[in-house]
Amino acid sequence: MIPSDMTMRINKFLSEAGAASRRGADVLIEAGEVTIDGRPARLGDTVEPGQVVCLKGRVVPPREKFSYLLFNKPVGVITTTDRRYRDNILEALEKAGWPLAEERVFPVGRLDVASSGLILFTNDSAVADRILRSAGRHEKEYLVTVDKPLTPAAVRAMERGIRIMGQMTLPAKVRQLKEDHFSIAIVQGMNRQIRRMCTALGYEVKTLKRVRIMHLHLDKLQQGEYRSLTDGEIAELRRAVGLD
Repeated sequence: MIPSDMTMRINKFLSEAGAASRRGADVLIEAGEVTIDGRPARLGDTVEPGQVVCLKGRVVPPREKFSYLLFNKPVGVITTTDRRYRDNILEALEKAGWPLAEERVFPVGRLDVASSGLILFTNDSAVADRILRSAGRHEKEYLVTVDKPLTPAAVRAMERGIRIMGQMTLPAKVRQLKEDHFSIAIVQGMNRQIRRMCTALGYEVKTLKRVRIMHLHLDKLQQGEYRSLTDGEIAELRRAVGLD
């Protein structure tokens, strides 16, 4: 049963519930796999308050009220939800003012303890799963300082891919900003990937900060602070992972 303040087309309902993308929902509807109050749904049908939607005979719960946050993780904070660790990221988020006791959220992905920058938090497991399982699709951008001037050959190597942990990294986008400072956008999430890439080329990373996740930017968010995503950012996020 959907809440009284929700009325929407059936494909949007299924998309927002995390059951399928809108296009996928249309395919399921045409195949006769979706019902509204026991009758076969048709393309363009609207789900009204009080109606029950089923997919392949199973009730599809409506989308809950989800939260989406960007948090600027400081250096020294550990990206773990295990409260036994000091300086864990949940403790840092609570210090920033988020009421975890009333509205639980979890980090999507991680940053190592020596790195800072953007972490996405949500309680929307469908979005989180799509992001984490979509290796090679969604860009993340970092600002990196190394211990000596970066050569053009090193830039080209990172752009082409470097063998670390027994495999080649996917091509990256690299912009040299100063002799020892550059930005790099990657689409993978290998453990300590950028640090390992730099080590393989003979460099030591001095600072590493994530400044962008997909279309979500750090901008003026200060270390140890969070902000909620705008409605537009949420809509774009769900579209990007195929849920809208």
